[in-house]
Amino acid sequence: MNANNSMTTRVFALLLGLVVNAFGNGLTVATNMGAAPWTAAEVNLAYLTHLSVGMVMFIVGVLVAVANQLLIRQWDKWRFFGEVAFIAGFSYFIDVFIAFFSWVGIPHWPLLVRIVLCFTGVVIFCAAISLYQRANLIMHPNDDTTNILRFIYFKGRVVVAQLVNFLVPLVAIIVTVVFTHHVYSVNIGTVFCLLCNGPLIGIADRHLWHGLHHNFRVKNEKD
Repeated sequence: MNANNSMTTRVFALLLGLVVNAFGNGLTVATNMGAAPWTAAEVNLAYLTHLSVGMVMFIVGVLVAVANQLLIRQWDKWRFFGEVAFIAGFSYFIDVFIAFFSWVGIPHWPLLVRIVLCFTGVVIFCAAISLYQRANLIMHPNDDTTNILRFIYFKGRVVVAQLVNFLVPLVAIIVTVVFTHHVYSVNIGTVFCLLCNGPLIGIADRHLWHGLHHNFRVKNEKD
């Protein structure tokens, strides 16, 4: 088994993954050709509440971080405050990138170009997820939910865990559509993400930044 990376390397991978993830998600939102299910739900909630996408992401992220504490049935302050810190940075950067992509006119570009950019955004944020998952310091609350469901409730079955995790944003989208009579950021890119999210992360694990290992936590002390 590979030894863990240095803390400096892991922190750099975490920060890089956070910013690149926001970049990729911001790109998918700007194309309006479909985003990841959680992102799509948050975009629709933003239209309903008239808040920025980043603000909605922060609020939802904090709520998910609280739900994760309930799912693990114990108080893990490092996990909770780490996830809140992650979503705070992520929500800030995604607002920055959405504003930038809107400024350059991406929402009005030709359909085929926007589809290509949307798929590119999915590939980018999957690569970013690979980086901070391997760094294994803190992560996006939604990613942690999948891990909790997978290993505590569904005996390692990642597909089942992912599908259950996606039920919540699906319900949120349906509720917002009832009130707004419009659906945003649900399109071909959402289908691409559902089908390819896991495989793309796996490809990044194998081929992106070979020196960055999966840094497993070894318990040397009681938490």
